[in-house]
Amino acid sequence: MEAVAKTKFARYAPRKVNQVLQLIRNKPVQKAFDALSFTPKGSAELIEKTLKSAVANAGRLKNMENLKVLKCWVGCGPTLKRMRPGPMGRGMPYKRKMCHLTIVVGDEVTAAK
Repeated sequence: MEAVAKTKFARYAPRKVNQVLQLIRNKPVQKAFDALSFTPKGSAELIEKTLKSAVANAGRLKNMENLKVLKCWVGCGPTLKRMRPGPMGRGMPYKRKMCHLTIVVGDEVTAAK
């Protein structure tokens, strides 16, 4: 059985979130939580929250045995375009990036098939 959790419009750049997702891909859920608790990145907290939601959606919040992170990916969300003051009264544009995060967990038995 698979369970999915999504976080949309998170104010993190997708490339930075993907760096942390590589640590937990295809790992048991308990090891993924351990890895995230020692990761010194800001997006680790977001991923940990989403992973906890996926485990709760699977109905295994108390007993996480035989539960594995089957798939996890991040996509680009909308970009906020902002202006910063530049020289001689000009405006310099910069972008605030957002991401959409998806985590799929399931049984290890299902993943082996």
